[in-house]
Amino acid sequence: MNDTPTPPRRDALALAADVRSGSTDPAEVLEQAIGRIESLDPALNAIVSTRFDEARAEVAAGLPDGPLRGVPIAIKNLGTDVAGQPATDGSRLFADVVATVDSAVVRRYKAAGMVVLGTTNVPELGKTTTTESLLYGPCRNPWDTSRSTGGSSGGSAAAVASGMVPVAHATDGGGSIRIPAAMCGLVGLKPSRGRVPTWPHPAALAAPISYHHAVTTSVRDSAALLDAVAGHVPGDAYGAPTPQRPFVEEVGIDPGVLRIGVMRTAPGPFPTDPECSAAVDRTASHLSGLGHQLTEVELGIDVIESMTALGDIMGASLRASVEDRLAALGRELREGDLEPWTLAILDNAGSLTAPRVARALQTAQRTGWRIAELFHDAGVDALLLPTMPATTPELGFLDVTDPGSMWTRSSTFSAATSMFNLSGQPAISLPAGTDARGMPVGVQLVADYAREDILLRLSGQLEAAAPWPTVAPGFTGW
Repeated sequence: MNDTPTPPRRDALALAADVRSGSTDPAEVLEQAIGRIESLDPALNAIVSTRFDEARAEVAAGLPDGPLRGVPIAIKNLGTDVAGQPATDGSRLFADVVATVDSAVVRRYKAAGMVVLGTTNVPELGKTTTTESLLYGPCRNPWDTSRSTGGSSGGSAAAVASGMVPVAHATDGGGSIRIPAAMCGLVGLKPSRGRVPTWPHPAALAAPISYHHAVTTSVRDSAALLDAVAGHVPGDAYGAPTPQRPFVEEVGIDPGVLRIGVMRTAPGPFPTDPECSAAVDRTASHLSGLGHQLTEVELGIDVIESMTALGDIMGASLRASVEDRLAALGRELREGDLEPWTLAILDNAGSLTAPRVARALQTAQRTGWRIAELFHDAGVDALLLPTMPATTPELGFLDVTDPGSMWTRSSTFSAATSMFNLSGQPAISLPAGTDARGMPVGVQLVADYAREDILLRLSGQLEAAAPWPTVAPGFTGW
């Protein structure tokens, strides 16, 4: 919530409205987006593959008359397929894989009239909170190109924060939507478990903790994109209940007086930077001024136990993915196939037993029960806490070639987000001003399971009361 926001620009819904009215032509929008990518991406390294000719053909053939017709979008290159595009997951082991079908979310974006322009940069197999893979190189933050974009949706966040595309797809396995959103000054919603399908990738044991959605500049864009992709694929193991009304209609509805539980510091043993606590204080002041009732709360969970459980679940999934890939190649793992940090996670997962994985899943369930108690027993409608306990680091601070430093540094950045992946509740990161270096700082709002409506109402109210910049300084919004 910056005191001097940049002039308002068109978000995706405004762009779609201009297309619908005929004042803007989809072909012109497409060429503008292509020009932005070609001009801006060499300095940022956010886009790793493009499909400009295919997009031009789709626009020329006529786009579906959906609510987001003509809006350009980029897709995260991790566990999400765009037919004909590389599906590398940021890893040299998967460097020659090409997707043969569109994932369910991509099909739904296209059905809504969106135009897919390419895929975005990610860390190797999504296993760190910065986007600096050895395959693609570092993705640079538009607010300061010497700093990280976060991960694992760092390429998507950089593409939106620089104005290459108005919105981008993202995924979240421990904070991977919310962390890049916080570092790049964007809106990043992790939906409820089962809200958005992962087909055709079951993601092994990661399915209960890995979520699809997007990074956007506005709350209403996040809601509209969720409307476009939400809903079960037949046979899904998880499915959130159908909302009472479209999510986009929740934005602008008065949330009423809510009781909001506040945590000025991130839960767990990691120290919280005063700049991150100050962002919570600023947001709490806005919420109080809007008439909400604030009360200090504690999560009451063992954060280290929860993060260890998440690591075990994701480690088991990683091992399955690597083993399946090697079986398809018909060979053993070779030097250079995986980054040192990924190898360290893989080796650690080698000691996993079936009972240990079962206990990790049980910890996930207990985490969900405990956090739900705050909403059901303590009468809290939403939680407010830092998105991260730390501010945006310089590139290289999280060094995938140095597993020793990664073990001690990487967990800090997901300490305030990962438990909500385990618990299944929806959580959103919102821009909340800048730190002393001028870098964005985010705050996180969390609601009970399947209550995205509360988050969208409350977030929309905050956005109206204290608007934030829509793109990084020096860049042009839509």
